[in-house]
Amino acid sequence: MRGKKLVLILAVMLVASLSLFAQASSDSDSYKIGFIGPLTGDNSAYGVFCRQAAELAVNQANANGGIDGKMIELIAEDSEGSVERGLAAIEKLSSSDNIVALVGPVLTGTAFAVGERCQNEGIPMISPSATHADITNIGDYIFRTIVSDGLQGQVAGTYFYDVLGYRNIGCLYVMNDYSKGLYDGMKAAFEAKGGTVSAVETGNVGDKDFRTQLTNLKNSNVEAIYIPNYTVEMAQMLEQAAQVGITVPFLSCDGFSNPDIYALAGDFTDGVIYVAPAPAKESDLHTKFVSEYEAAFNMSPDSFATNAYDATNIIIEAMRSAGTDRAAVRDEIAATKDFVGASGVINFAPNGDLVAYQAIYKVEGTTPVYQGSYSVDADGNLVQVD
Repeated sequence: MRGKKLVLILAVMLVASLSLFAQASSDSDSYKIGFIGPLTGDNSAYGVFCRQAAELAVNQANANGGIDGKMIELIAEDSEGSVERGLAAIEKLSSSDNIVALVGPVLTGTAFAVGERCQNEGIPMISPSATHADITNIGDYIFRTIVSDGLQGQVAGTYFYDVLGYRNIGCLYVMNDYSKGLYDGMKAAFEAKGGTVSAVETGNVGDKDFRTQLTNLKNSNVEAIYIPNYTVEMAQMLEQAAQVGITVPFLSCDGFSNPDIYALAGDFTDGVIYVAPAPAKESDLHTKFVSEYEAAFNMSPDSFATNAYDATNIIIEAMRSAGTDRAAVRDEIAATKDFVGASGVINFAPNGDLVAYQAIYKVEGTTPVYQGSYSVDADGNLVQVD
């Protein structure tokens, strides 16, 4: 009996040892970074741009020896733009792939759901494009290399009132976290200045026809129409606005910075004014990034891709110091100080937000023309910083 018990104990110890050895071997094979974004579907352009940028950063690091001679592995998952697929992706990345950190998610709605999972499991997450003001309120493992909607909305509403001189505008947005967050922020700032958002129309995710809402806006006699949406939806809105005879200007958000808008609706983009991240300062690093991105993927990166490149490199640098310990990597990310990225110098606020400004662009034909970068002070005054 004693012999059987000894054999059983040894067997258990062997299994445990093999399990630990397998985990250690798996963990030591590579440094794993996850990526979640829409790689298929209506908003796939955003995800593809960002995934390619993350891939470029990883490939460059590996070409220089990786981390202590070990390779970095990027594991990209397609959210298809849905919360459900995003949650399935983080389940795989966390449980099966045992990632150290995550770049993404790309879309705001998915970022909320995945962010909760990352916070609960202690996975550092840096989104290059999820802008809703509350994203970083999820917890101390959540960061972003894009400006919060809080600032974007403030700059938008204040600029529309102070600089463009509008007093009565309308809005058409699709009911998702991204668009609703931008609308709320802009409306609060615009009305705080004394303006009125007198006509508001909404649509549902997946809608293709906005003619009824646009006709209502046309009949409301507003001075301009704000459309804080994703690229495909805005392209449809602009084309259909022309069909119903709208002649007032359109105002928009950082979703308009995706160059696909000109391929989809280039005949209708002239005159659009939009708020987006400040342009990356010309630097050797930015020039090198653009050149290598174009060489690798035969297309130019958008601002979200630039943010994803920087997010990936921040994670890589954190892993150089902290290894694969997720909590230690989080601490290194939080301690980021004056990181020189392709988008410029990066610092994080204590809540994980990017410390930055917002830029204004006016489209001439199909060419966005930079108008300046702005912030809003504590008294609600627009401050031009560039």
